[in-house]
Amino acid sequence: MFEILDDILPYISGMWTLPWILVGFILTILFSKIIDGNRVDALMKKIGLILLYFFVPVLLFRIFLNMDLGFEQIEFVGIIFATLLLMYILAYYYAKYKASRIGLKGKVRSQYIKTVLTNQGRSSAFIGSAMLAIPAFRIPAGLYMSLVGIVLFAIIPYILSHMHKKEKQSFTETTHALPWFLRLYPWYLLAFVISGIILHNNFNITIEDLGDIGRILKFYSAITIPAALYYVGSGIHPSDLKKEEIKKLLGLNIEHSKDHWVWVRHIFLLTVLITPIIINIIFAILYILGFIPLSWFGVTVINSILPITSTNMFLVPYGIDKKTTALVVTWTTIICVPIVVLLIYLFSLYL
Repeated sequence: MFEILDDILPYISGMWTLPWILVGFILTILFSKIIDGNRVDALMKKIGLILLYFFVPVLLFRIFLNMDLGFEQIEFVGIIFATLLLMYILAYYYAKYKASRIGLKGKVRSQYIKTVLTNQGRSSAFIGSAMLAIPAFRIPAGLYMSLVGIVLFAIIPYILSHMHKKEKQSFTETTHALPWFLRLYPWYLLAFVISGIILHNNFNITIEDLGDIGRILKFYSAITIPAALYYVGSGIHPSDLKKEEIKKLLGLNIEHSKDHWVWVRHIFLLTVLITPIIINIIFAILYILGFIPLSWFGVTVINSILPITSTNMFLVPYGIDKKTTALVVTWTTIICVPIVVLLIYLFSLYL
């Protein structure tokens, strides 16, 4: 049995995981022909939660179980926090500027700002997991995934709640808008990370020391990456690739010049162009000057280009626009996934 697992492992690891995006895309097309699309979407939502709770934490535990946590890793944690802070500050002031430009006021202005701010969050746990296919990326990418989880499910909801209170919304609404299982998630995820660090650094335990249990753990956690990429591919709907939809996104359809597509274009511009360009310039300078290694540069740059995370839909009760969020999740996924896959492949040649 263990020999079979060992034989399968190479085919669900490394660059072999990337085609699972295409597999998810194709199978969703086939399923949609025999099953109602809403049922497929509901099923994929449940699969996403299963991945978040039962696979991603175990994968991070395995990574940190083999990691020597030193000054360099702690330094990178500081860089991650600084990068995320920069991204959200950029989103906030960009939203305020754009809201003024298009004349938004009152509740609509507040909803627009919250929608832009929230949708700066990236799909680090799903598409970002593809970076773990490169050994040199595993530790920095694992750190990035952990901290992004805390920001998305703890810090951002807190900020949205605070903004809701300023709008004099119901206290109950602001406190309980995020489901309990997502409010718990960042601390649940962090527990796996801390457990792996403690076991390795205090007791010098690695996955090899666990014997057959370690082999099972390694195989089980390896499933996470192709499963997550399958989930991403399944979220790309062919119906969104129509010519008319592309014209709306680019602002070429006059009929949609004053509806939610204006918000979609603003967020798309922020997440696909402005934020990646700024992050790329800053970290390219740091890398060229020798302040950071190539692995840190790669992880940070790729994370800045990741599409908007679909889990932002859980934050709709906090007052963000549902339709805008759904559209920007779809379109940033369509555009950014091929770029991310190409970048991961290019970095794999040099790491």
